[in-house]
Amino acid sequence: MVEINIGSEEWLAQVKEDIVEPDIRIIDPHHHLWDDRGSTYLVKDLQADTGSGHNVLKTVYMECGWGYKEDGPRHLKVIGETEAVVDQANKSKETGEAVISAIVSRADLRLGEEVIEVLEAHEEASQGLFRGIRHAGARAEHPDALTIPGGAPEGLFQDAGFLKGMNVLGRKGFTYDTWHYHYQNIEFAEMVKKVPDTQMILDHFGTPLGVGPYANKREEIFEQWKKDIKEISKSENVFMKIGGMAMPDNGFGWNNRDKPATSDEFVEAQRPYYLHAIDCFGPERCMMESNFPVDRMSLSYHVLYNGLKKIVADFSDDEKDQMFYRTAESVYTVN
Repeated sequence: MVEINIGSEEWLAQVKEDIVEPDIRIIDPHHHLWDDRGSTYLVKDLQADTGSGHNVLKTVYMECGWGYKEDGPRHLKVIGETEAVVDQANKSKETGEAVISAIVSRADLRLGEEVIEVLEAHEEASQGLFRGIRHAGARAEHPDALTIPGGAPEGLFQDAGFLKGMNVLGRKGFTYDTWHYHYQNIEFAEMVKKVPDTQMILDHFGTPLGVGPYANKREEIFEQWKKDIKEISKSENVFMKIGGMAMPDNGFGWNNRDKPATSDEFVEAQRPYYLHAIDCFGPERCMMESNFPVDRMSLSYHVLYNGLKKIVADFSDDEKDQMFYRTAESVYTVN
């Protein structure tokens, strides 16, 4: 028997579905690109996914440490990623498919006021696409158990320099994205109260983990997660990306199967997370994300968006348009 690589086109092609509500317009506010980590996912691969049946019109690139400069000042090496993405964004305009319309880059916000130099360099390099910074707070307590262990320093959200840098983002009109784990949600909730003038986006539901020491604690983690998400939602400067929870580290196990997940399996496993987040934040502060290609380890793009649409099937057309398009359009000023 020939082994099929998990996440490959051959593996994903085993599950094909008719497209649910194909006319709903979509901005995918969270995807990556790379060609430096044992696999390649560039604009042609992205557009093969976004063009697989759903009405994806625009996308937002999210930093992932790709394409950094090899020389120059350390704090400016991150500009290489913005330059690399601009090249891909320009190519995306030539195809008639979904266009990369905004970029969220990386900067070390612990630079405080001095982070302005990095922000200005991103702006200059981005050809008008730079919208904000993700300086992820993810700090893995059990890195050996995780596929993608976050290595943020302990206490990042309380760091004085970091908080100064966060204030700079707000003053300059840029957004802040974070990726962190479920046990860091309370730290995040306390931090956002200190920086009320900076618009923030919580990625991937605050990443409830489900592998290693967390594997048999899903209900316990879910109950605490619900309380934490409710608390975070009280800060009106925070928006929620609902998605990105089909990573291997979320522990649903689809990456360990001979076949990827179907949309119905996805809905059955994850609907409660989506509905709780929408209930807390409202459609006007929620945006549906793909987190591709990371979530390709569990299911294909067209199956994922089928699942997302099924989860909100009972919502109004206006509410769906808000979550699939208008929230991302507003938060990232997607043109």
